[in-house]
Amino acid sequence: MNDSESRPARRMEAHSKLKWKLLSVIAASVLGLATVVFWFMRPSAPIRYVTAPVTRATLERKITATGTVNPVLTIIIGSYVSGVISTMSCDYNTRVKKGQLCAKIDPRPYQAVLDQASGQLKRDEAQLEGARVDLERYAASLARNAIAKQTYDDQVALVHQLEGTVQLDRGAVETARVNLEYTNIISPVDGTVVARNITIGQTVAASFQTPTLFLIATDLTQMQVDTNVSESDIGTVKEGDKARFTVEAFTDRSFEGTVVQVRQAPQTVQNVVTYDVVVGVNNAQFLLKPGMTATVGIVTDRRANVLSVPDQALRYAPAGRAASLPGAPAPSRANRAAAQVWVLHEGKPMPVPVSAGLDDDVNSEIISGNLREGDQVIVGEQRTGSGERAGSFKFGL
Repeated sequence: MNDSESRPARRMEAHSKLKWKLLSVIAASVLGLATVVFWFMRPSAPIRYVTAPVTRATLERKITATGTVNPVLTIIIGSYVSGVISTMSCDYNTRVKKGQLCAKIDPRPYQAVLDQASGQLKRDEAQLEGARVDLERYAASLARNAIAKQTYDDQVALVHQLEGTVQLDRGAVETARVNLEYTNIISPVDGTVVARNITIGQTVAASFQTPTLFLIATDLTQMQVDTNVSESDIGTVKEGDKARFTVEAFTDRSFEGTVVQVRQAPQTVQNVVTYDVVVGVNNAQFLLKPGMTATVGIVTDRRANVLSVPDQALRYAPAGRAASLPGAPAPSRANRAAAQVWVLHEGKPMPVPVSAGLDDDVNSEIISGNLREGDQVIVGEQRTGSGERAGSFKFGL
């Protein structure tokens, strides 16, 4: 077959292929349209609403902070003098009384200084006594004109000089005596030794800075938790607020305390500003130990015996419905005075406008609204049936 005879055949073949492609597209479109129509005209899957009752409860707003357990008052015992620790009678956990000897620095060097100063004082006192006797004799001789006035005046000056020397000697003796007494390391308070930084034979150097020998907690039955509260929360904390905290040693137990001080001094670490809030706590059972890490919840607001609903109820709205009544703003933390909940009435959700109050992040206080204790508010919905996975829920966000 020549080229002129094959051209019409090729055209017919191409036309036939195009025709089948068009028919395939049309058939696919019709099938898709039928599927869409069937989907929208099929019966809606049944909805089961998940509800929760309106209850009366006690709600608390808390802020969370971390802190450290410390004694209320810790006394630092140092040393005013330098020397070698010769004896030690206090150790960790020792109960001490005021005036009790805890350690002693070798007193021999200071005793030698005291003895030297005392000897110098005795010598100068003897010289002063002799000068005074001579002054009395010179005075009698001067009265008889037996000596020159200058001789008498020189003796008076000598007496005054020796009196000054004796006064200096007495000061040196007192200084030596005080330094000798400082070799006795004595507890100034009743308490418990919580730290010991020395051992027998150790040399204590007090030349530039007073060394810390012992730390004594005055009363371990009363402790405090120094917490770090962020600047965003400090405005709601005040003295007298109740607090609860846990420590890692007793994870199943909660300790109660009271805010006794909100310190004004800020603490800045890596541009993060916190404030020290002191929580006082009774430790009669000696369970809390200094240095424990505490996770503290400070109650900044509390409502007792109030109507409450789960927070999910304030955020829930039926599918396809607005989250608020006509003309009312949407419920949110910024506008809780004009919120709403949905109550299940005869199987249908009915909107009820409410005013919400305190929120403890789980439940919210209902200040006003047509709600009664026991009413069932909707917190979510469950759709079951064809096209939906059984047991799937929709909750308020």
